[in-house]
Amino acid sequence: MKPDGDDPAARHPDGRDDIERAHLKDPHDASHTIHRYPAAPDLTDLMQRYWIPVWSVPPGREAPQRVLRYPVCQVVVAHDYARFYGVEHGLSTVTLTGEGWAVGSMLSPAAGALLTGTSLAAFTDRAVDLTDVLGAPGARLITRIREAMEHCPDSPESHASAMEAFDDALRAYLPIDEEGRLVNRVVAFVEENSDVLRVEQVRAEFDLGERALQRLVHRRIGLTPKWLIQRRRLQEAAGRLRDRSGSLSEVAAVLGYADQPHFVRDFAKVVGMTPGTFAARYGSGDRPPRRGPAIPAHVPHSGMS
Repeated sequence: MKPDGDDPAARHPDGRDDIERAHLKDPHDASHTIHRYPAAPDLTDLMQRYWIPVWSVPPGREAPQRVLRYPVCQVVVAHDYARFYGVEHGLSTVTLTGEGWAVGSMLSPAAGALLTGTSLAAFTDRAVDLTDVLGAPGARLITRIREAMEHCPDSPESHASAMEAFDDALRAYLPIDEEGRLVNRVVAFVEENSDVLRVEQVRAEFDLGERALQRLVHRRIGLTPKWLIQRRRLQEAAGRLRDRSGSLSEVAAVLGYADQPHFVRDFAKVVGMTPGTFAARYGSGDRPPRRGPAIPAHVPHSGMS
């Protein structure tokens, strides 16, 4: 199976591909390689892709990995742990040390509640042992993946065997339920349309009342519709800042912020640094972000901060 992101035409000038926008990787960090593979065709309702990092960090060093996670749960089996991760509302940070590997399954919005059998609100900002969620099938999955990856974690053959084990475990949850199909469509609508800036736009698209949409997102993701929109905006902001595509005020305007200070506050609260600091540290090239002109009058504002 060919990994995602192998087409050079789909990559940014700094080497990132489109699906890496959530990973706030330091451009100078050479500690690891991430192999990405699409979901099996019959499993796309349940999962989006696999990601398999393999790392080697020199003794005494650390390599922090910061991610603005997507609104989905993850199942990760590594050489020394196996966990189910709920959706994380803030910035996710994992620090790599020594040598290791992990096989991660990025699920669909529908899948988390199917695997846990309960509302995802109970798992927000939490990671639990995989066997606590999947029981004996989870233990068998862990064994198969570790056997597949033990000898050559960089090998495509090892990856194929590990993903086959995941596929076999996930097929037990097909077909997904009607509510699951709806939440998959809701999240895709928000993520694929950068002009969606208000919750009312989501309600109108799916003919859902305010409480119905709130309950849906709370049960199946563990957060709120407003958070879905903010997360997509911050991921897009990170991509624009890394590409140096516009001044800070222009980036704020494109993302629908009423003014630059609102954007700076939102970004710094979640990412832990201002947009200017982020662009200087993670951006391509040496040119700092421009302050630029005020927000153009024709850009629609959401009023959301």
